[in-house]
Amino acid sequence: MTTIVMVGSGVVGMCSAMLLARDGHQITVLERDPALPPADAAAAWADWERRSVAQFRNGHLFLSRFREELSRELPEVVTALEDFGALRINTLDGLPESFTGPVLPEDRRFDVLTARRPVCEAALARVADQTAGLTIRRGVAVSGLVLADGSEHSVPRVTGVRTEEGEEVMADLVIDAGGRRSPFQRWLTEAGAAVTEDVDDLGFVYYGRHFASEDGSVPAAHGGGLTHYGSVSILSLAADNGTWSLILVASAKDKAMRALTDTTTWTNVMRQFPLTAHWLDGEPLSDKMEVMAGIADIRRHLVIDGKPAVEGVVAIGDASSATNPSVGRGASIGLLQAIALRDTLAATGSDDLHALAIAFHDACEERVSPYVQDTVVFDRTRLDIIESAMNGVDYVNDDPGYLLGQALANGVGRHPDLLRGYLEVANLLARGADVLSRPGMAELAIEHGAAAPPPGPGRHDLLELLGTS
Repeated sequence: MTTIVMVGSGVVGMCSAMLLARDGHQITVLERDPALPPADAAAAWADWERRSVAQFRNGHLFLSRFREELSRELPEVVTALEDFGALRINTLDGLPESFTGPVLPEDRRFDVLTARRPVCEAALARVADQTAGLTIRRGVAVSGLVLADGSEHSVPRVTGVRTEEGEEVMADLVIDAGGRRSPFQRWLTEAGAAVTEDVDDLGFVYYGRHFASEDGSVPAAHGGGLTHYGSVSILSLAADNGTWSLILVASAKDKAMRALTDTTTWTNVMRQFPLTAHWLDGEPLSDKMEVMAGIADIRRHLVIDGKPAVEGVVAIGDASSATNPSVGRGASIGLLQAIALRDTLAATGSDDLHALAIAFHDACEERVSPYVQDTVVFDRTRLDIIESAMNGVDYVNDDPGYLLGQALANGVGRHPDLLRGYLEVANLLARGADVLSRPGMAELAIEHGAAAPPPGPGRHDLLELLGTS
């Protein structure tokens, strides 16, 4: 049994804590926010304060991969989410047979189970509170690390954390689950650890609102959950209990879009996108815009060139690999890391922290990093496309991988195999390179990959709507 202290109790942190506790470890979770999770979805949305999570009430989505892994590893959480009203939905269910072809038994792999973030976290907390070996201490802020005597080790070794009240919470292993703004990287650097991080300050900004229906239904999907329109993208995300969010994603450099902080202006603009205009026909859950900015792709490295820069601490979720929220991959990537950590501890134990650090790093490199790298490439490419549209020039990219990926996306309405392949990639069930390497798939994508842009306002039309043309 390993004694573990985890800092942070978000979605990935709670899943990881439950996985580790159920594998026989003793784990204590320290959470800065003091408020207890409410007992139902309505109270979770209306009353729960999580001041340390800036995006707590922004749009949220789980992918099929998250539901798949959760069903296999933590089925009680699936039950709790459904008890809280989480929505189970499958993109194929709403499409005509001319798009999908015959229904296949494996189509249920595209099932998504999703809810607004406060509702998700409340459901997770209900199960976590009933998990043996897991203790959650809320209202406990961590201010730094406890380190072993440096003379005994070649690199800094973390043996616990120090709270703002001065308490030292000791452990065999410390887990950083503190999100993209975690202070661990700074603390480790100050301790002399040669940790590194890669930061792509991509500068996406999200302007959105949540809505609810009177009858508990959600709007019909006439396209994908994420649709690109030159200099902007639209996210339409169904959620729990007849609620949903509608979000416009733009570049932070696009000053014209800042007018979207006004709800009337935002509504007028969103009405011009015919695939999602009907998503405005609900009761807004707030009279304010939900704006999220300052989102960077971040990859933090605790093992450098095969050697640990620090021992006794690992990072998971956004504290390790934070990606653009618009593609919804963060929770799935974090859960894969949590499973890798559980498996690594089972295989290596915690007696040799040097070996544990290397084994966990290697497991993540094999199982998780390819998805992170694909997402970073997508984010960079998308921002380049946005900036080209803002500047009134065509985006040009001759990379074969990009062209094949675009052909796959464009062909979803033209061949069932392309549709399913695209959904695999979008839901993190497979990588694009793996889908397109299947016999005949690349040829099929090339044959069917020419497509007209989705209906909606172009750049000039948007500027006119915003009064800046």
